[in-house]
Parts: sequence; C-alpha cells; structure tokens
Amino acid sequence: MKRNKYKLLILASITAFSIISFGLSNKNMTKTPSKPDTEETSKKAGLTISKAELDVVADKIFKNEAGGKKEDIVYWNIGEDFPSLGIGHFIWYREGQRGKFAESFPQLVAYYRAHNIKLPKIMEENEYSPWANRDELFRQKRILNKDIIELTNFLYNTKDVQVSFIFERLENSLEKMLEIADNPENVKKQFYRVAKSPNGLYPLIDYVNFKGEGTTRTETYKGDGWGLLQVLENMKGTETGKAALIEFSNSAKFVLERRVKNSDPEKNEKKWLAGWLNRCDTYKN
Repeated sequence: MKRNKYKLLILASITAFSIISFGLSNKNMTKTPSKPDTEETSKKAGLTISKAELDVVADKIFKNEAGGKKEDIVYWNIGEDFPSLGIGHFIWYREGQRGKFAESFPQLVAYYRAHNIKLPKIMEENEYSPWANRDELFRQKRILNKDIIELTNFLYNTKDVQVSFIFERLENSLEKMLEIADNPENVKKQFYRVAKSPNGLYPLIDYVNFKGEGTTRTETYKGDGWGLLQVLENMKGTETGKAALIEFSNSAKFVLERRVKNSDPEKNEKKWLAGWLNRCDTYKN
C-alpha cells in the first residue's frame, strides 16, 4: 500500500510539474517578439548609400526637376492640372481630384511628420493642394505671399530629407516590381546590376521619382507603362559598371519615346521629350 501511495505521489508531482512548465512555456511564447519586423525589412532592396552621396543625388534631382532654381521648388507646369513641389516636383492634387499620375506630396508630408519635423503653415493646415489653378499659385508668388515664401524656404532647406524619402521609395520599389513582373528574375538582376555599378544609385533614385515604379495601372498608354519596371524589363545585359549605366540610359530613352508615341497627340507630350532624353543622358556618367 505504501509503495502504491509513493507511486501515486510521484506521478502527481510529475503531472503538476509538467502542467506548470507547459503554462510557463506558453507565457514565454506570448512574450516572444513576432517576425513582422524581419519580414518587413526583407521586403526592402537592402541598398546602402552615404549621406554625402545622397546630397549629391539631391542636387542632381533638384537640377533635373527645378533647374536648380530655388523659386521653382514650388511650381505648376504649363499644361498640367496640379502643382509640383520640392526637389522631386512631387505631385499634389486638389480635394476630390483624381489624376492619371501617382500623387506623392502627401506621402512626403507624412515622412516629415514621422521624423518630427516642424512643417510650414501650408503643409500643416492643408491635406490637399490649396490652389484652384496655376494662375492662383503664381499670383501668390508674384505678390510675395508670406506662406508661399515660408513653404519655398522650407522645401529648399530640407533637400536632404526629400532625397532620403525618394531613396526609401526606391528601397521599397523592388518588391512591388517583382510581384507583377513577367520575368522577376531578370528585373532583380538588372536592378542590382545597375545599383552595384559606380554611381549606379543615382539613375535608379532619380528615375523612380521621375517616372515612378511602373506598377500603377493608370500610368500606361495603350497598355505600355514608362516606369522603372519597364526600363529594367527591357534590359538584357550582364556586365556591371559603365555598360550597365549605358544600357539603363538607353532603355529609359526607349521607354519614354514609346510613351510619347502612344500618347494622345492633343497632349503634345513631344514638347517634353528632348528634356527627358537629356536627363537620361546623365545616367551614363
């Protein structure tokens, strides 16, 4: 009898210990950090660039988009139905406006806020573009409206933040492109082929800001897009260095020439083409 009692006591102790251990292990499991952060990081392209290199890229983009002119950092192109702001001439739509091209200024505003940067009045108080048309914006610029001056100074003095925003867009673009590419293996190969070439990040950063990722269905004419994806899809080479940059430049020209050819003649996109092709020439250097 005593032996049986001892056996029962031992079994009970083992059972109780197991239950307690299982409970503790479950508690520990709930406290273990989940993996979304790791997965989120893995979606980025994993590119690296120094601040000095980014500053050089910022100046090039500023020259490409605004001619390097401070007064044109707040602008509205003739023939367009929206203003273009910042070094990247980020698009900002009015309330209720739906355009063919992807809007990017609200995302830039969110980026500033995420980095706790105090915004000028126009950016702080307006979710949508506050100007009804081009004439209204330029009238306010002519009379030296103090809010426009504040906005211009802010955007000019934070070029480094804007180029970081564009670089992050490039970092996030690869996954988007691979999801819809017909030949994702080639797109990825060409992306890193250019990125790993000397000065290869400039053309990638500039082009993704210039014409987007190429993953938006609305940004097509006759079914053909003109974004970074289409440029990379058109590339076939294997060499890095100068050969990669030259092929990227030529592919970008081909895609942009096709866009103009497919566009509505009434829009007269030919007027932009010479400037676009000159911009693509800067990718070779």
